[in-house]
Amino acid sequence: MAETVLPTEMLIDGQFVPGEGEVERVLNPATGELLVAVREASVDQVQKAVSAAHRAFEGWSETTPLERSRLLLKLADVIEARGEEFARLESLNCGKPYARALGDEIPAIADCFRYFAGAARCINGTVANEYLAGHTSMIRRDPVGVVGSIAPWNYPLMMAAWKTAPALAAGNTVVLKPSEQTPLTSLLFAKVAVDIFPKGVLNVICGRGPTVGQSLVEHPKVAMVSLTGDVATGRKILQAATGTLKRTHLELGGKAPVIVFDDADLGSVVEGLRTFG
Repeated sequence: MAETVLPTEMLIDGQFVPGEGEVERVLNPATGELLVAVREASVDQVQKAVSAAHRAFEGWSETTPLERSRLLLKLADVIEARGEEFARLESLNCGKPYARALGDEIPAIADCFRYFAGAARCINGTVANEYLAGHTSMIRRDPVGVVGSIAPWNYPLMMAAWKTAPALAAGNTVVLKPSEQTPLTSLLFAKVAVDIFPKGVLNVICGRGPTVGQSLVEHPKVAMVSLTGDVATGRKILQAATGTLKRTHLELGGKAPVIVFDDADLGSVVEGLRTFG
């Protein structure tokens, strides 16, 4: 891996560009050594990414479920084919065992895109009833627009899949911001996706929450914000969302307590926490 050129450029409107903001040091958590320096997006680059996604939404939202499904399946195949490369990069950037990244995460990530490729073809409206004579009331499900997605450091590629797959399947466009600590597999993901999706449908930008994240969630053209992070950040996003009535999807920390009784098998407890905690 030491001889491999690590990805550092962001994907904005179908083009790979270096960030114009401050330099973020991406470290190997196993050794503390510097892996690579990645510049974060400037405010102008955040604007360009959102504008690109907003322009792309008009065409992407009109594609058929069949078209979106085929592209998501293609993406799953490519990630699976390059699974060893993704797993090595995830292990390097997160410090997790390579075998677990390859054996556990890569299959689940590919499956996530395949699942939503199928779900894209099963988005049904719900008939409510004939509440007014001669008229049928029903619910129609339409994409909302640009989704700003903020992913955490612990499962970078998995979280990128969880956030982009359902949004793209439904016809939304995405601006993804991975954690500034673990952006590398998301940047490689962008290199894979750029040849699959139309320009602007998926954009990947880098940077910290107070600078890049805040500019993203406050942008008036972002229709929905998805965050996996801490409670304090969730509160800030809810506050920012009120200005333009953005939809929010918040998965916040601090909700996995464990009670261990005196008669518990400690080996099983540790194994369970490692796997499911």
